[in-house]
Amino acid sequence: MPLTPEPAPPAGLLIREARPGDLPTLVALFAADTLGGHGDTTAPDALDRYRAAFAAIAEDPRAHLYAAELEGRVVGTFQLVFVTSLPGQGARRAFLEAVQVDGSLRGQRIGEAMVRFAMEKAAAEGVAALTLTSSKLRSDAHRFYRRLGFANSHEGFKIVLA
Repeated sequence: MPLTPEPAPPAGLLIREARPGDLPTLVALFAADTLGGHGDTTAPDALDRYRAAFAAIAEDPRAHLYAAELEGRVVGTFQLVFVTSLPGQGARRAFLEAVQVDGSLRGQRIGEAMVRFAMEKAAAEGVAALTLTSSKLRSDAHRFYRRLGFANSHEGFKIVLA
């Protein structure tokens, strides 16, 4: 019996560098995340902090903020950060951060397209490993990342400093 092909992301999905005009939508995606616990908000008094963060990311040649666009609307985002470390004989590594898809569009393989895009970008940069962290509360996300080939290889730790 022939295998059924995996469903594809929506036709016309575009993954591109985020632009300043995307900022309100990106912030809204994070603010809508009930599990994130990052305190993101669409309150107008927070916009200057988001603008400053966007500018800092844009100025850092190692950091790239992406937007996934469908039919002219931003529906997802992620950040990819490249570092060189001494371990691994000076290996280049990449960190995948802030992966977020519009909640009403989950299950349509938008997140998969974004993560695969990040994997391809990292591989093209000669990266030895792509790392991400995910809240222990996100069991669905953990299954998603495992399906894409990620493994639970390390125990993560965090301390809140501010």
